[in-house]
Amino acid sequence: MRHPFAIVSLALLVGLNATSAAAPENLFNGKDLTGWVPMHEGRFEVHDGALRLVRGAGWLRTEKEYGDFILEVELRPLAERYDSGLFFRAGLNGKPWPIDGWLVNLRRDMWGALVKGFTKLLPSSVEGPDVDETTPWTKVRLEVRGSKATLDLDGKRLWETDTIDRPRGYIGIQAEERSFDFRNLRIESFDQLAAKT
Repeated sequence: MRHPFAIVSLALLVGLNATSAAAPENLFNGKDLTGWVPMHEGRFEVHDGALRLVRGAGWLRTEKEYGDFILEVELRPLAERYDSGLFFRAGLNGKPWPIDGWLVNLRRDMWGALVKGFTKLLPSSVEGPDVDETTPWTKVRLEVRGSKATLDLDGKRLWETDTIDRPRGYIGIQAEERSFDFRNLRIESFDQLAAKT
């Protein structure tokens, strides 16, 4: 028979691990660019609690690299003929944007397409939103584990792939001369969770 103390201890340990797994890290504090590094000519600032891509050609990247993760973010374009993107597992080679890594495209006619370097690998089946005073926020969920990745936009699966061949890299926002807002940037890093257990 197992000792009651051992059973209670095991239950508490499982509960603690479940709690840490349910607490994503905020990548953006809503006040300044702490935790982010501007690259090349991209200009970013904080506006009404959102991370705003203002203009320029470059990108804004996280200070640290990530391997396996779930990234959630809300975003909306602010200018016509918009173009931006979300880098993941990106390296530092290339200018104004990294050539070694992956990009979720945020151009209107490639809304959510998967790009590696400068090559489109998975097309998008949806078009980006119209830009006006009522432009909605799009909810993005990107999950990356090993060579597999999935992208959901507003709760709908857009694509999945098993071709991700770079194990780690930076997460970043592409600046391509067109203004965007980003908010509620959260990441659940499985590297960090593995280190805790």
